[in-house]
Amino acid sequence: MSEIPDKPQLEGLESKWGAVWERDGVYAFARDGAERGDVYSIDTPPPTASGSLHVGHVFSYTHTDTVARFQRMRGKRVFYPMGWDDNGLPTERRVQNYYGVRCDPSLPYVDDFVPPHDGGDGKSVKAADQQPISRRNFIELCERLTVEDERQFEDLWRTLGLSVDWAQTYRTIGPESLRASQLAFVRNVERGEAYQAQAPTLWDVTFRTAVAQAELEDREQPGAYHQLAFHRTDSSAAVGDGDILIDTTRPELLAACVALVAHPEDDRYQDLFGTTVRTPVFDVEVPVVAHHLAQPDKGTGIAMICTFGDVNDVVWWRELQLPSRSILGFDGRVVAEAPEAITSEAGRAAYAQLAGKTVFSAKKAMVELLQASGELVGEIRSITHPVKFFEKGDKPLEIVSTRQWYIANGARDEDRRARLLAHGRELQWHPEFMRVRYENWVEGLTGDWLVSRQRFFGVPIPVWYPLDAAGNPEFDAPILPSEAQLPVDPSTDAPEGYSPEQRGIPGGFQGEVDVMDTWATSSLTPQLAGGWERDPELFALVSPYDLRPQGQDIIRTWLFSTLLRSELEDGQLPWRHAGISGWILDPDRKKMSKSKGNVVTPAGMLAQHGSDAVRYWAASAKLGTDAAFDPQNPTQIKIGRRLAIKLLNAAKFTLNFDASGTGTVTEPLDRSMLTRLARVVSDATRAFESYDHARALEVTESFFWTFCDDYLELVKERAHGATEADDAARASAVTALREALSVFIRLLAPFLPFATEETWSWFNEGSVHHAAWPEPAHVTDLAADGDEGLLDLVGEALIGIRGAKSEAKASQRTAVTLAVVQAPAGDAERLITASPDLAAVGRIVDLRIERGDVARPTVARITLETAEA
Repeated sequence: MSEIPDKPQLEGLESKWGAVWERDGVYAFARDGAERGDVYSIDTPPPTASGSLHVGHVFSYTHTDTVARFQRMRGKRVFYPMGWDDNGLPTERRVQNYYGVRCDPSLPYVDDFVPPHDGGDGKSVKAADQQPISRRNFIELCERLTVEDERQFEDLWRTLGLSVDWAQTYRTIGPESLRASQLAFVRNVERGEAYQAQAPTLWDVTFRTAVAQAELEDREQPGAYHQLAFHRTDSSAAVGDGDILIDTTRPELLAACVALVAHPEDDRYQDLFGTTVRTPVFDVEVPVVAHHLAQPDKGTGIAMICTFGDVNDVVWWRELQLPSRSILGFDGRVVAEAPEAITSEAGRAAYAQLAGKTVFSAKKAMVELLQASGELVGEIRSITHPVKFFEKGDKPLEIVSTRQWYIANGARDEDRRARLLAHGRELQWHPEFMRVRYENWVEGLTGDWLVSRQRFFGVPIPVWYPLDAAGNPEFDAPILPSEAQLPVDPSTDAPEGYSPEQRGIPGGFQGEVDVMDTWATSSLTPQLAGGWERDPELFALVSPYDLRPQGQDIIRTWLFSTLLRSELEDGQLPWRHAGISGWILDPDRKKMSKSKGNVVTPAGMLAQHGSDAVRYWAASAKLGTDAAFDPQNPTQIKIGRRLAIKLLNAAKFTLNFDASGTGTVTEPLDRSMLTRLARVVSDATRAFESYDHARALEVTESFFWTFCDDYLELVKERAHGATEADDAARASAVTALREALSVFIRLLAPFLPFATEETWSWFNEGSVHHAAWPEPAHVTDLAADGDEGLLDLVGEALIGIRGAKSEAKASQRTAVTLAVVQAPAGDAERLITASPDLAAVGRIVDLRIERGDVARPTVARITLETAEA
């Protein structure tokens, strides 16, 4: 136990108790001798280790920590790891800016490479001016910077008081994670769940990488409708009926047009189905087809199918078995070679004016060509419409044909989709309405999960391809590593049965250079943290996990992909519960995000207000509920700080009473308070068991203030022994006060870990975070069937007496020669049992409690002692 300071304060508690917790291993996962029923396991979100954490992280991770602390106090051995999601595009972008470099895989490795910048200066370097370096040098810089970011993240998490076991930390790019990720992928391939295909792919031209469906977002963008005249070619066309008008926002893709499409029930185009038309400018003959996705009420009701302008084009191309005439390259520019279908000299000359141009420039050139040919009809009409972007990108996505790796996700397998939906119903969602978002995502899947990325810092896809006698790769016969060989890097390692010298030569092999999507690694966090295929005993102890906490915006990505990988590997749910946090909104009610530039970093908040105050603000919000945060007016944080300070002061005040003779509660007011406290314990416990931490805090805090403002004031004279009450009555008050203090500290421990640890240490051995969660029955036994409502009745009478003194502009310390309190008949008798305490706190010489025709205790008459007296 520690001494009670003369002036308790919050400052310094984070460093004081953080060091003690680390020294004593307070949050270490004690696995020795444990069985699965002894363990509460959490699949903690690994934050992206690039840049800095923001207030949204503090918000959601505090929610999880309250649950971990509650379960630990309930006697569970809590498995609470922390991971770092350090591979992927965000890290690469940060490294490029931080060091002023970019990766060029064709360059050789440079020993002891020194980057041109080491810090923020790189942010001002244009992409074209970044120094190109080898892939290995680039990855080394990624490793260096993520390690530094992770160290800073850990420091902040420790300051916040997360009860994480820091011995259970993993990195998504670490050796163990590499092996687990590649092992899961190899098994996916061997079972036929992962495959490679040449297919239309959503493509970010800035980052030169494929993008999965889950990484898309629609953004409203300015656009324009251009009406183009296609020409009928069938002999039955009447004079004047030769042109078919279509509206398009993408005239630059006219050279990639492979058909026109209308709805099969659109009467306007019935005679066109099965015929052909010729494209403007390029004079290519294309069919007119019918498909239910065509929208009769959009534009002229008939649209051109290009390969590829949007996802509808992909669906039409695939289902109608149309040819491919892609004209956009990986850099987003029009390729040099015209499609073979353009055969006329004029058409090929027109195409040459587009070749090499960006989409924007090609559109401008194409409009000029259409205007010159007279095939652009009417005025160009400006519109605003949703355009698909990579969630981390700055330019609209294009669709190009590439060879990529996919994992089957139920989009084309109704049985698998049904199993995934069944798992979603089996999972306990908190709040329940979040389940709908998962179900909508699964039911809306249109294609398998694209998991390959054309990046550098990530888990290498563990595949090689044999080269035939001409040196061409045989993509349909990939070479997989054995499980014993993992982890591998196909860009530097050779497959079994080959020598390194056979790389790139006919009859030899070539390695896959793509890496896995970051979600393909993060989807295995239960396995990475739990030692899957590495520590079977640990994995059996923690799996399936008890809780997956996460944000609502990544249900479609992280939650779904993790559930999918678990279903593919062992056919079961990876967790029992999912706790979904809401978003943090800025004062304008907009979601805080780095891309919007409206995030608030938490370090300053923690330093200014204290960690317990910030945790209180976060924990006040229910799961699934968005919370607005104004850094200029952090009202909730100030309330939380006031609560923590009040706990320190109330504990010091309570512990200063003489504790001799304590043990039995005899007085009605003491029993009333404890009876009410037992209900608070019951309500808070039930709330935590229902994953409603905010409710647990609300009921605890509410009664704590009643305890401080009313009960403590009412009994302090008796507890001091300053009244005529006997020693048993004094001991009764002190017993009730100390019991209530112990209970309140434990109820508040999940929310205010530093203030509660400090106050607990003043009268207990060990950590409060290993103390038993309070039980209602124990408090009820002490209360001995107390009158729960008595405390409120006395409190109302006290308010009346205080109000009368205030109305008379007298100090609350002014003595009262006579006070008459009236109450309903039944309540008057109850008040009499506590009248000595009420008289003591009100400094009342003559207190009379009478029955009256009133609804609640009311001061009917009061006489204050005169100044002369």
